[in-house]
Amino acid sequence: MKKIAVLIVLLMAFQARAQKDPLQTKDSIAQNKWVDSIMATMNVEEKIGQLFMVAAYSNKDEAHEKFISDLIEKHHIGALIFFQDQAVKQVELTNRYQSLSRIPLLIGIDGEWGLRMRLQNTVAFPYNMALGAIRNDKLLYEMGKQMGKHMKREGVHINFAPVVDVNTNPLNPVIGNRSYGEDKDNVTRKAIAFTKGIQSEQIMACAKHFPGHGDTAQDSHKTLPSVLHDTTRLNSIELYPYTKIIEQGIGSAMIGHLSVPALEPNVNLPSSLSYNIVTKLLKEKMGFKGLIVTDALNMKGSADFASSEEINLQAILAGNDLLDVPLNVVKSIQLMKKAYAKGTLSEDRLNESVRKILKTKYWVGLHNYEPLKVENLMSDLHTVEDDLLNRRLVENSVTVIQNKNDVLPVKNLGENKLAYVKLGKHNNSPFVNRLKDYAKVDVISGKSAAEILNKLKGYTTVIISFHTSLGAYANYKIDDDELLILQEIAKNHKVILDVFASPYSLLKIKSYENIDGIIVSYQNTGLAQDISAQMIFGALDFKGVLPVNIKDDFKVGFGLQLAGLNRMGYSIPEDVGLDRNRLQRIDSVAEVVIDSMMAPGMQVLVARHGKIVYRKAYGFHTYDKKKKVDNNSIYDLASVTKILGGLPMIIKAEEEGKFDLDAPLGELMPVLKDSNKDTVTVREALSHFAKLMPYIPYYETMVEGEENTPMKKYFSTTNSGKYSIKVAENLYLRTDYRDTIFQLIADAPQRDVLEYKYSGLPFYLFKDYIEKTYKESMDVLNHKYFYGPLGAVTLVYNPLNKFPKSRIVPTEKDEFFRHQLLHGNVHDEGAAMMGGVSGNAGLFGTSNDVAKMMQMFLQKGYYGGESYFKPESFDKFNRRYFEDKGVRRGLAFDKPQLDESMATCGCISFKSFGHSGYTGTYTFADPETEIVYVFLSNRVYPTRENNKLGEADIRTVVQMLIQEAIINE
Repeated sequence: MKKIAVLIVLLMAFQARAQKDPLQTKDSIAQNKWVDSIMATMNVEEKIGQLFMVAAYSNKDEAHEKFISDLIEKHHIGALIFFQDQAVKQVELTNRYQSLSRIPLLIGIDGEWGLRMRLQNTVAFPYNMALGAIRNDKLLYEMGKQMGKHMKREGVHINFAPVVDVNTNPLNPVIGNRSYGEDKDNVTRKAIAFTKGIQSEQIMACAKHFPGHGDTAQDSHKTLPSVLHDTTRLNSIELYPYTKIIEQGIGSAMIGHLSVPALEPNVNLPSSLSYNIVTKLLKEKMGFKGLIVTDALNMKGSADFASSEEINLQAILAGNDLLDVPLNVVKSIQLMKKAYAKGTLSEDRLNESVRKILKTKYWVGLHNYEPLKVENLMSDLHTVEDDLLNRRLVENSVTVIQNKNDVLPVKNLGENKLAYVKLGKHNNSPFVNRLKDYAKVDVISGKSAAEILNKLKGYTTVIISFHTSLGAYANYKIDDDELLILQEIAKNHKVILDVFASPYSLLKIKSYENIDGIIVSYQNTGLAQDISAQMIFGALDFKGVLPVNIKDDFKVGFGLQLAGLNRMGYSIPEDVGLDRNRLQRIDSVAEVVIDSMMAPGMQVLVARHGKIVYRKAYGFHTYDKKKKVDNNSIYDLASVTKILGGLPMIIKAEEEGKFDLDAPLGELMPVLKDSNKDTVTVREALSHFAKLMPYIPYYETMVEGEENTPMKKYFSTTNSGKYSIKVAENLYLRTDYRDTIFQLIADAPQRDVLEYKYSGLPFYLFKDYIEKTYKESMDVLNHKYFYGPLGAVTLVYNPLNKFPKSRIVPTEKDEFFRHQLLHGNVHDEGAAMMGGVSGNAGLFGTSNDVAKMMQMFLQKGYYGGESYFKPESFDKFNRRYFEDKGVRRGLAFDKPQLDESMATCGCISFKSFGHSGYTGTYTFADPETEIVYVFLSNRVYPTRENNKLGEADIRTVVQMLIQEAIINE
């Protein structure tokens, strides 16, 4: 009796599952009433017409549109499936076709990875293979939901997705990237999550390709593929996802064109036409009561079986409800009418499908049909939410499967000499450009392995990426000659291989032994390239897992989770709580700057939470408009040097106990001993609270005549041992004059009143102190301890020694000292007399590299896996010590104003820190909002008399716009 009771319970559970109707809505009484009312008014031909889902196009001519209209009006077809390629046109056509139909049309689409699969300028989400690499299934739900919103807005009711084929055959020519992978459980979880997401928006999902297209080596578009497994295997693998997804309420299923002898003895009969498979297996044994749709009936997998009319009739007799892309619709309707008259197509069989189709129409909301609005369609189909979700999907999919010697993420940028080699013939520019944002990465190419290996001598780490074409059916195989190059490089260097293709591309690699790092990025999209490059340098964590097996070396489900290094990333404003539309108001400010000749060009960068989200270049290098400013243009940073050039080594020295903040300058700098600055403390000097003169115009006593010609006693036009300090092109200062500068500072009178007064003089002296203490030039020290390890490649003194002149933005046409256009030589006269290397000025760079230093400060000395100094050391220098005396500054850092002066916008926190520069530069960071802001320009072009930029407070106006862009969090 106990066993019988258990059997009864199991039977009841099975029946309950089998009887669940996914087409039934919550208001089932109203639904049935609506269906019954329509059924009562339909004749046989109208019922037969409901079975046809005809292919419609938005990029064809009027003849095609008339063809579709005639099928609707004259033959009462019940559904359309749209193909290429215009979203707006498709909406217009949908409205027109719906107006012609007495019963609302069911609109379908093949949108496995979104509307972009069919419609231009819409959103494409990653292919299923990439989604199969994601650990967090909730992201699949969110993607399905977002896709459902797109479909609803476009007037689509059923999306022929998800693909639930378990792709156990790497040679599968038609599924591959369209599958979530080889693991049936992972495929099932992903499919269910997606289905729940899209159906939450009243868009019906459709599981395909029943009974399972995963283990085929043939394309059903071209022939009839065979699946030769026995029923035990089919039940455990191919049919497993269908069993589970049916339980979870998927609305429809698509029958593939397959030969499956274990299920259908007639090997020539496609599964889509098999009563054994459609009715006996899917409907009866598996209990599926949802809508059953054939795969496209123009595919060779079915089209070669018989005439189109006979195929369409056979598909309905087999148990399908909806014929997808049928051929010869008019003749098929005539044949079905004859079959109905003869009883071959019974009334019950016809009514069953028609009723299910009508229930589906009610389920998707067609009982309350309203025409679609064209206004704002394209913006509705591509939203900020889409961009954010796409980033999350890619960030969670990129997979590391090998990481020998912790080659990932890349560390030690100061010592690690990096090169890049490309495999494959398709686009790689987003990847390479992003790599170069992090470090100096040299692109190496050659016609042979030998040539490439020769060029790679001296490099420590080589990043190699493989790029295939972007497409679900793209050839993912790496060419043999490129495999040879890969293996040869790997024998001699640390190698990181990044594959922007199916993970199956790794199958041809004979040995993975010498490849230190292996990354699978799945698709050759710009977004995948961008994010993968960021991960290589530790801006983002690696999270993905392999959705397939790579021989016996890397098993499905394997993936190394690697934490990032707190390097800056690159994203979109909304990812960090900023509004892109508000930020874009900066564009208007830039336009005013350039049109009003405040500066010929500029760079603006905004970062938040460690991610750069706004990075633009405007205008030209000069007003002749010959050279555009881009994000790689290098600017003279002027006094921003004080915090990026002078201060880092000062903090380091103080932390290492070389001095303390209350040490008198006379103890540190012998030239000041017994001078009027002898007892001024470091704290006072760096706070600009020390009676120091603002500056000394050294050069004024070194020129003569009405033309202010440099005196020959101080300057020479040629470089020599006596005249070795370059102050401009073909102008060299006496080598011994540096000591004179220090003595002039020592001899300069002090101001009478002790009050806040900005002075650059301490930074000349600290340069000398640092160099004598560490026994190396300050530019070398900064590169060794800061710029090199940070990957701040463009932060340099004397940039002409490292970069082409064309990349450097000119500053001023100096008409009173150097009598030439200053282009790559420091603008500040005093810094020039120090050989271009000083603590007060002399540093050049891009907004990107300025931001790295500022982010390192914001993170209190930590960046990229390294600690540059302790958090308490940063706090010590970012503190106002004389606030009660009206001094707004910290130690070297400028800080928000305490009075009416315009140091900042007045809208950032007192924890903020930064600096401005005479040439039109500015940078600030706010620990409270975690915003880093960089503004670079050459406002002194053509001369310093042009101060419109400062008079209009443009830099703080932009800062205000950034603050206003913060979204309430």
